[in-house]
Amino acid sequence: MSSTPTDLQFLIQRFQNYKSHHLPLHFPAKSSAVLVCIYQEQGEDGNELRVILTKRSSTLSSHPGEVALPGGKRDQEDADDIATALREAREEIGLDPSLVTIISVLQPFVNKSLLGGVCRRECQLYQSSVFLQDKKAFKQLPNPAEVEDIFDVPLEMFLKDKNRRAEEREHEGERYLLHYFDYYSEDKEKNFVIWALTAGILIRVASIVYQRSPEFQELKPSFWKQPSN
Repeated sequence: MSSTPTDLQFLIQRFQNYKSHHLPLHFPAKSSAVLVCIYQEQGEDGNELRVILTKRSSTLSSHPGEVALPGGKRDQEDADDIATALREAREEIGLDPSLVTIISVLQPFVNKSLLGGVCRRECQLYQSSVFLQDKKAFKQLPNPAEVEDIFDVPLEMFLKDKNRRAEEREHEGERYLLHYFDYYSEDKEKNFVIWALTAGILIRVASIVYQRSPEFQELKPSFWKQPSN
């Protein structure tokens, strides 16, 4: 098993060894960005890396009550997907961009929303990975219109078979798996379920950081595949 890369420079190097993504000069017509905010914390077995997640407001019209990474649709004023992700994180959870260091921009997923097995809309979803140097300096300010709760989970859990289940689905004759990770937050005294595309993003990030494949068959849908540059 690979050791936990707790040094920031070591973490950056692991992402740089992964296929990099060059920011486009122009965004696609429909694009969004999320922030994968990683920080280090002392755990029972030494230092561990954790990632910040949100539970979306139950009043939202899109994916109400689901667990998500901070992020959202781009604004015309956003310079790039990093700017989108940082702006959205500030608006949703109060994360000051000055507290984080940009580690990497991963290649986007092409995310297709399906309704009744039919693709209703398609957009490119960019992911910016950042490192939060001082978790205590982050003063959580959830936007109640968008966020019901803020919590964090161990990044490595997305490579383990423990507390995971999968649901087999089919689209246009293709079989794929949606993964569900159950997490009980002792701080919040609540259960959270991380699933679908959010789980898929974190499986990929964890694989890069820990440099190993998950303990389970991933079998992600082809409509999540990244576009060619």
